[in-house]
Order: sequence, then C-alpha cells, then structure tokens
Amino acid sequence: MAVPPLRALLDAGFDVALVVTRADKRRGRGGALTPSPVKAAALDLGLPVSHLVDDVLAVGADLGVVVAFGQLIKPHVLAQLPMVNLHFSLLPRWRGAAPVERALLAGDRDTGVALMQLEEGLDTGAVFAADRMPIGERMTGEELRAALVAAGTTLLLDALRRGLGVATPQQGEPTYAAKLTPADLHLQFERPAAELDRIVRVGGGWTTFRGKRLKVLAAEPLGASTGLAPGQLDGAIAGTAEGALRLLNVQPEGKAVMDATAWLRGARPSAADRLGQ
Repeated sequence: MAVPPLRALLDAGFDVALVVTRADKRRGRGGALTPSPVKAAALDLGLPVSHLVDDVLAVGADLGVVVAFGQLIKPHVLAQLPMVNLHFSLLPRWRGAAPVERALLAGDRDTGVALMQLEEGLDTGAVFAADRMPIGERMTGEELRAALVAAGTTLLLDALRRGLGVATPQQGEPTYAAKLTPADLHLQFERPAAELDRIVRVGGGWTTFRGKRLKVLAAEPLGASTGLAPGQLDGAIAGTAEGALRLLNVQPEGKAVMDATAWLRGARPSAADRLGQ
C-alpha cells in the first residue's frame, strides 16, 4: 500500500483493518532501523501494521488492496481473501516491478494505471478499470509516478464506491518491466542524446570522468549536430551518437550535487578528456 491511497481510503470512510508493508531497514551510519513511509503513515494514523502477508487472514477483511507491494501474494492467501492491485501501466504492457521506469526508458508516448484482480501470476489478472495518461515530453520518473498515484487513487476510490463489477481479461502482447539495475542507468555516450535524456529523467543516471563516477541528475537533449565525439565536452555540452546532451546538475563521486558549470570550473576538462572514461 502506498501512502496517498491509504490516506484516501480513510478519508473516504473505508475501514482499514491492517496495513502490510516491508520490514524496517537499517539506514545511515548508525544502522538505525527505519520504517517504510507506509508504516510511518499507518502508525501516525493509528492503524495496525504487520510485515507478514498471512496476518491479513485473521482480521476479517472483505477485500485486500495492493499498491506497489513488490512481492507476489501466495495462493493460499488469495484463496481466502480477494484482492485488487493498483498497477502503474496499461496492462498487459509493462507487467512487473518497474513499469513507470520502463515506460520512460522505452520512450512510450503514454502509459496509465490499471485496477486489476490479483491472482497468482505476475500482473496477469483481469482488469476492473483503467485510466490512460500521456507522458509529458520533459516529465521525470518522479513526476510521472506522482501523477499515476494520484490518478490511481481516484480510480480505486471510484471503483470501490460503485462496486468492482466484472473484470475484463487483458488483451494484447505482454511486455515485462524488470527491476532496474545500474547497467540500465549507465549513460553510454555512443547512444543518441534522446535515449540518454530518458535515462536521466528516470533518475540515477551515471557515467564516469577520469575513472570516477559522475551522476547526472538533470540534463537536456540537443538535436543539432555539434561535431563532438561521444563523451567529448564543449563546456557543459557532451557529444553523443546523435545530437548532444547539455549537463545541468551533476554529482561527482564523494561530493555534493552541483550545477554542471560549477563542476566544470573545478574539473577543467582537457581536449582529450571524455565522459565515460
């Protein structure tokens, strides 16, 4: 369960018998246990919280609502408690763990949110309702996710108020949204600027400079040819296989986030320096 849908369910007058979320994680240098945002919000609202899915079977619930849970629900639980899942794609496109990020990386023009019947397979259930949403040209992964959560919350509440009705089986060729790895976020300047821009907008894009990692937090693609070799810098403009990428905000290894021009003043790249080296 994500935080906005949880609050919205309560505000709409629905009873929440139990919130299930991941176990606390150790964070920071001291290794203190930190609850998930969902757990923190639930406790603040006075709701019981568990880290064990099986505990839902003991609370007398009529329906389970799953949002961004990240785990498959076991068949014996589904057999005893019907569940719906709010999934951030237009199924069957982008089943799996990272539908928002994969839609951005693929250059999809639109995506959406689907309220589906939860079953044993990976996002294979029939769909009760769906809402299509265009992906803005400069939209980041964070912005897209926030927009989908808002749309999905409305979709969920509307469906619960009027009744779920009959779900429609998914139609079309499935695609799968595997969890992102560091390799997916590696900015390889032998690729077109438009592709690199999408990686940066997803969040976590990185390259190397003089053997050290350099995160690129904000950038913009330039369609015009610059004559720069891939990774070659002309000020904050980096050459790519097609077009160029203007760096806006970066974070050198072991340092704070900074404006790209400030980083360049300190780094003083030579004509021989290349991003990716």
